[in-house]
Order: sequence, then C-alpha cells, then structure tokens
Amino acid sequence: MDKPNLQTACDSGATELCGDIGPLAEPEAGPGRVFAIKGMDCANETAALQATVGPLVGGAQHLSFDLLNGRMTVRDSARKATDAAILRAVRKAGMTGGRWRPQDGDDSHAAALARQRLYTVLSGLSLAFALAWHIAHGGLAGALHIFEGHGAQPLPLAEEAGFALAIAFGARYVVPKAWAAARRLSPDMNVLMVVAVAGAVLLHQYFEAATVAFFFSLSLTLESWSVGRARNAVARLLDLAPPTALVLREDGSEVLVRAADVRIGDRFIVRGGDRIALDGMVIEGESTVNQAPITGESAAVPKRPGDEVFAGTVNGEGTLIIRATKRAGDTVLAQIIKMVGEAHARRAPVEQWVAKFARIYTPAVMALALLIALLPPLVLGASWQAWIYNALVLLVIACPCALVISTPVSIVAALASAARNGVLIKGGAYIEAPARLAALALDKTGTLTRGAPEVAALYPLGGASATELLDCAAALEARSSHPLARAILARARQDGIAVRPADDVASTPGRGIHGTRDGAALWLGSPLYAVQRGVQDQIPEDVLAQIEARGETVVVAGEGDKALGLIALADAIRDDARAAIADLHALGVKRLVMLTGDNARAARAVAQAVGIDEVHAGLMPEDKVRVIAELAAHYPVVAMAGDGVNDAPAMARASFAIAMGAAGSDAAIETADIALMTDDIAKLPWLVRHARRTMGVIRQNIALALAVKALFMALAFLGMATMWGAITADVGVSLLVVFNALRLLHPGKA
Repeated sequence: MDKPNLQTACDSGATELCGDIGPLAEPEAGPGRVFAIKGMDCANETAALQATVGPLVGGAQHLSFDLLNGRMTVRDSARKATDAAILRAVRKAGMTGGRWRPQDGDDSHAAALARQRLYTVLSGLSLAFALAWHIAHGGLAGALHIFEGHGAQPLPLAEEAGFALAIAFGARYVVPKAWAAARRLSPDMNVLMVVAVAGAVLLHQYFEAATVAFFFSLSLTLESWSVGRARNAVARLLDLAPPTALVLREDGSEVLVRAADVRIGDRFIVRGGDRIALDGMVIEGESTVNQAPITGESAAVPKRPGDEVFAGTVNGEGTLIIRATKRAGDTVLAQIIKMVGEAHARRAPVEQWVAKFARIYTPAVMALALLIALLPPLVLGASWQAWIYNALVLLVIACPCALVISTPVSIVAALASAARNGVLIKGGAYIEAPARLAALALDKTGTLTRGAPEVAALYPLGGASATELLDCAAALEARSSHPLARAILARARQDGIAVRPADDVASTPGRGIHGTRDGAALWLGSPLYAVQRGVQDQIPEDVLAQIEARGETVVVAGEGDKALGLIALADAIRDDARAAIADLHALGVKRLVMLTGDNARAARAVAQAVGIDEVHAGLMPEDKVRVIAELAAHYPVVAMAGDGVNDAPAMARASFAIAMGAAGSDAAIETADIALMTDDIAKLPWLVRHARRTMGVIRQNIALALAVKALFMALAFLGMATMWGAITADVGVSLLVVFNALRLLHPGKA
C-alpha cells in the first residue's frame, strides 16, 4: 500500500490569525521566495491563491504553503514574476501579504490578534447598544418582539445606527474574502454569511443581520484562539533552548554569545540547573540531564564524557563542558519545531474528506436556499418575505464553519501533545494511519533490542590471535556509528588496541564491509558474507551453531582469502519489549513480524522472548521491502519500525514508518513519518491509542456539527427556525467542537 497523497492545506475556518502568528522555525531549506500571507487560514484560501498566483508563476505546482505559520513559498522552479505582481495576485484572492521576515512574526501576530478582537468587541458593543436602546424605548414587552423581526417598521436612528455598526464591524474580515470567492465563482462560508446578512438587511431584519455578523465574527475570533492555542503548544518548544551559550575560548576565557553564533566544534559550559543551548557531546564533567522535553523520558539520564546531549534539555547538578556538534538551526529541537510546523500542512484523509465535502456542500446549500425562497411563493402562493427569510435562516445554519474547524484543531492539538510526549508525527496523515494499523513489521537490533550490544566472545581462526581479529574488525568499523560497530570499538579500546582506520571502506548493504590497510584487503560481515567471499569452509559449523543458539549475533572478520575469526555480540532485549508487543496484540494489531539481517537462530530467540511469532531472518534491504510489499497486499495499513540505514527502503515502502529516534540513523529518521525521540518501545501502543482517541474526537465533532445542522435545516423547511436562533446554535456547536478538540492537548498515558 502506497503512502497517501499529501496536500499542503488545512481546514481551519477563515480567520486572519491562524496563519499569521509568526514562524516556528526558519523556512524549509528548499529554494524559493517566502511570503507572509495575512488571511491564509484554510483550504479555501490556499485554493484561491493557487487560482490567482498559480497562473502567474507557471502553475500551482510551483507553490507550497505553510498554513500554521501563514507562509507561501514560490519555488525557484517557477516562472519569473516580480514580488509586486505576486502580491497583486494575492490581493485578488482577498488576502494581503509581503516578503516573510523572521523578526516580524511576533509583532504581526500581536497586531492581527488585537485588530480582530477589537472589531469583534466593537460589533458586540454596537449590537448591545442597539438592543439596550430598543428595550429602553419599547419596554420589556417590546423587546421580546425584536426576536420576531421588525418587518417594515422604521427604527429610531440611534438603534438603526447601532445595528449598522454591528454589521459593519462584524463583517470586516468576511466581506473581502466573500467578494474574492464570488469573483472566482467559488462560493464558500464567507459568501453564505454575506448573503444571509445582506438578505436580512433587505428584509429590514436588522437585529438578525447584526446578530449573524457579530456571532460569525465571534466564532472566527474563537477559532483563531483555539488554533493559536494548539499551535502555541508547539511554539512553547522555542522557549526550551536558551538564546545564549557560555562559550569557552582557547585561551580559557568564557564569553556569553548568541546560540545562533556558536560554530560546530566550539566548546560551551552548562552549569547545574541550566538548559543546554545546542546539541553536542560531553567532553568534560558528569551530571544527569532531564531529556523529557525532547525524548519524553521521565527519569533523568546520566551523562559523562562521550555522551550526546540535546538542545532544550535541562542539566542536573554537575557542570558540563560540551562540544557543539550542530548549529542552532540544525538541532534535534529545531528539527522537531520545524517538522511539527510543517506537519499541519500535511492533511489527514479525514481532513481531505471534510474539505471536499465543504466544497460540494456550500454551493448545494445555496441552490437549496434559492429553491426554498422561490418555490413556496411561486407554487403555493406563500409569503415572499417569510420564505426568503427561511432561506436566509438555512444559509446561516448551513455555514460549515463548525464542521470545517473541527478537524484541523483536533489534528494540531494531537500533533502538539504527541511532540511533548516524545513522539514526533510528521503530518496529519500519520496521526490517522496508526488508528487503523493492521500489521507491524519491526527490526530487531535497536528496536526490539537495546541497540547497544557488547562483544560476548572472540573466536580466532587459522592461527590468528584475538588481538589481530579485533584489530581487523575495529579498523573497518572505525568511522561507523552502527551499534555493532560501537561494540567492537569499545572492546578494542578496552583491550588497549590503537585503532588505525582502514582506507577505501565500502559496504555491501545487509552483508558486510570491506577496505584496505597497508595494502591488505580487510573485510567484515555476516556468515553469508563469508560464503560470498568463499571462506565458509574455514568457519567451524559447531562453533557458529553454538553462538547462534545463544541468540547472539555473529560476524566474521578476515584478510584477503583468510578468515581471521568470529566475533559474538550480545544485545539485550528491551525491558518493556514483551509488554509492548502484548499491548499491540491486545489493541487488535493482527500481525506482528520481525525483519532482520541477523541469523535465524538469534532472531527466533529474540522473537520467542518478546512474543513475536513470525520471523524473517537473514534479509538484505531489498528482502525487507519484499516482505513489506507482501504484507501490504493482505492488510490495508502496514507500518515498519526500525532504526538503521538498512531499514530505510522498507520504511519507505510501508503505509507509514516509525523510527527509533534516539539512536536511529539519520536515513531512517528522515524516511520515517513518525519518530520516537526516545528508545521507549512502549510508545508504539501509546501511539495507536493516541491516534484512535484523536479520530474518536474528530468523529464526535463531525457528527455533532452535522446533527445540529440537520435539525435546524428541518426547522427552516417547516418555517419554525429564526435567524438569531440559527446563528446561536452554529456558534454553540463551534465552541463545543473547539473545546472537545483541545482535550487532545492532554493525552492519556502510554
């Protein structure tokens, strides 16, 4: 099963704020011009921009959108167009914009938020003034008649002015988008509201018109608050990494500099209790570090020279001197912020369904309202004013605002809460997929096992010594970060071997590596690699069987056509692996499969210990891809969890991929759709539960929105609904779905 097609759009309702609240991170490194777009908040707006800007730049495929941060990128592949021409096209879509500048983000957000709140408050105050005037001059009995409409009855000038101002302030952000949508012959919720308000004014239903304008403006402001709150849950990650670092100069002096100015290789000091500014390696000192903000681990992790640390984590009591290994913009924290920010643009299938439904639903409702306004008067001789009013009520209640907002707020809240729990989900499509997980393939080393093997025994052959055997293996693995390589190098250091790296080292994926040193051809790999090199006769079968029977991994080292010996490596099974596998079975995952390049005996020993009953051993990368393809032929959603370069092709073939992020290779993490920022395999069943809870909330929201709309549509058909009642119900539903969605910011435990 191929991965779902992703589109860069979201389906939050129309506001000025959702997309204009400042950057979470620098724009993606891909080439292009980045524009900050005010009013780009949902699929309607991105579609409008594609329609107006797309032809100018040679097609919509040259545009990409970051809805969460309100940015549009015109790629370098686009046809040449000036900034001014692009911004004119943006204005044709009912929005405004300018070149994106990082320093403008917070100010722009604050200003936009203040403006929208101001207009909503002014609309509400104007409506309240008009209503108070009506009560003051008509008494309580007269005030009750306001809910029945004024008909052609003239209003006092002050009351009329109050309603007019309420309409003007409430429609401030709706009219430009409605006009742009009407010009494109693509009616949306903004058009529905403007038509309803204008119709009510023409019928002299000023109270209803003002109520619709105010409550719609209020719903947009509340939506901005809800999306902003979900986004800010991620934005708070920005505060984790301190803006400065105490750099230790070569002359021993200490200088406080901006974290962004620290170069790779610079040393910086982190005192007890301080946050770590950059990713790096400890070179001096010992302490414990709270890594919960990055990995979700609840317990502090001991750190000593040689250990890796992450930006945004908190140092314990000891002082550490750290060598920076990444620039500020490339840290794990920066990547999390960037990926979660981009993830909002990758819509889940349910979001795409809602968007398609709304595109069909809105014009269909307008056509139905037209029939309601025309047919009863023409066919039955009914009152024109009464049925036009009923048609306007239908337009108000039919507004898909609550339906459209329900899904993206839920998705963003789910992404943010997952990130805070050490699970980085790279798109809305991948929060939905785990909820339907049917088959899961897991790599062995680093996934089911700790990924920190140790050399259990050395078996020299052909007169070679244990030192020669270990020296050969360490020379080939000197520059590798693979867990087996680290185990071999650790044993070499322990035995006092001065490792001299081999030259021209190359790998045969899934089999072994080879290189040269001092003119000698060195090689290291699995027993199958030894067969490939034609030295299998030099390997004692009984020794090999004995090692594999213990569940240990065996590698063969050699020089030229001579096998120097066997190295047995033991990798402990993760403590929580068996419980996690049992949990996945209990959640209804139908098939759990182990894929490994290790030998069959060792693989079966691990599988039996953790409760996996299907094993595919001795696999090369292409073999893993084949197994995933076979699973995909029988199950609708197949996932692959792994941590190594060899896992990346199979991970790319799966419906979605999960990387063990703490110790995983960059290739696996880049390929993965979900990264577990700690090696806690218990996060796998947590992910399934979290995804199912998210989908449950989304279904509740959709069902509630549709049920309320269906009820009021029926009342409108019967002539029993009022416009103020319809808009109150619509806003009420919007509030309910927003608060229901925000519950996802506080996920259940793993």
